[in-house]
Parts: sequence; structure tokens; C-alpha cells
Amino acid sequence: MEWVRQRKLPACEAIQYQGRPCHSMESLWNALHGTYNAASGRPCQVAVLDEIPELQTREWAPFSSFELREALMACAKNSSPGPDHVTWTHLKVILADPHCLQLAVALANACLRVGHWPSHFKESTSVIIPKPGKPSYSAPKAFRPIVLLNTFGKLVEKVLSNRIQFDGVKYGIFHANQLGGSGKGPPRMLGCSSLILSRRGGLKGLKTSVIAFDIAQFFPSLKP
Repeated sequence: MEWVRQRKLPACEAIQYQGRPCHSMESLWNALHGTYNAASGRPCQVAVLDEIPELQTREWAPFSSFELREALMACAKNSSPGPDHVTWTHLKVILADPHCLQLAVALANACLRVGHWPSHFKESTSVIIPKPGKPSYSAPKAFRPIVLLNTFGKLVEKVLSNRIQFDGVKYGIFHANQLGGSGKGPPRMLGCSSLILSRRGGLKGLKTSVIAFDIAQFFPSLKP
């Protein structure tokens, strides 16, 4: 089998931060902390949220067994587990039992009903992995921090996210140009929208420019 054969060790190079190589755990921690928590301590302007009009309050419908099963089916089997070491495969076997599924639905609904998120769901393990295809891994930005949460807590978050996406589209909460992560349509709709806007601008003698932001790597630098 391939996994028992001799493996070629990858080339290693020290991570450099502010022109100095990191040869100790303390210097490495300072480099990673300074890179991914660069926005820590900066003031956050929340006044911009006051301009958003408030919508009518709606009653929250309890989660159903179907929602829990649907979210669980979309989970990959090769995802790394959190501190509890429970994988999606384990959870699929457990929740295949109707009684266990009803208990899981009751627990998820209780979290929303009483407004409490159990401390078990908040436990996590932070892992820093290298980004693929980088020519050099001497800079901290060539790595990506990920957080591994306990599996059942992630399942409840997935069910909640699906519900919010559905309600956001149903009641017109999302902006018309919000296409990604809303369950509204495939990503190619973004390309079609950009093409239509550029065509309209061309008919009026205007030139279209596109500015892209890597929003995914912006969130690790946000102040919690």
C-alpha cells in the first residue's frame, strides 16, 4: 500500500516576519498573531447599521427533522472533526435512529427558544494549514487558519444558516446584487450580471471596471 512506502520529505523554510526568521515558538506565535489579528483593537463603526430600515418582526418556526437530515446529507465525510473527535460519519449513523434524531431536533430548538448556546458548541481547535500552490512558504500569509468546532454544534449552525438564507430570499432581505452564499442561484449568475452591466454601460459610452476583494481572508482580521 502507498501509505507504508517511504515518503519524500518536503522542503522546509523558516517563516519570516518583519525581516526576521522565526526560529522559536514565541516568535512564530507573534508572527501569526500579528498577521491574522491585525485589526484587533481598532474601533468598529456600527452607526452604519442605523441606516438600514427595520422590518416587521416574524415568529420563528421550530426546526424540523427534515431540515436536520437535509443539512446532514450535505456534509462531507472527509471533514476534520473538532475537539470531540466526532466525524460526520459518526453523526450520520447516530441520527439515523429516529429517537436520536428527535432528541437532536429538540436540543436545536431549545437553543433558539431560550437564547443559549452551550459551551460545548463553542469549543474549538485552531489549525494553520498551508495554502496550495504558493511558490514560497516563508511568509505568514501563505498559510490559512481554520477553526475546527465540535460536529453537532456545526450541524445546528448549518441548519440555522439554511433557514436564514431561505427567509432572506423569501422576504427580500438580501440586496439584489447579493448572489454568493444566499442560496439564490448558481455563481454564474454573478458573471451574467456583470456582463449585463458592462453592456449597458457600453451603450451609454461608459467604461466598466471590476474590483474584486478576497472577503474570505478578511474575516480572520476582524475584531470579534
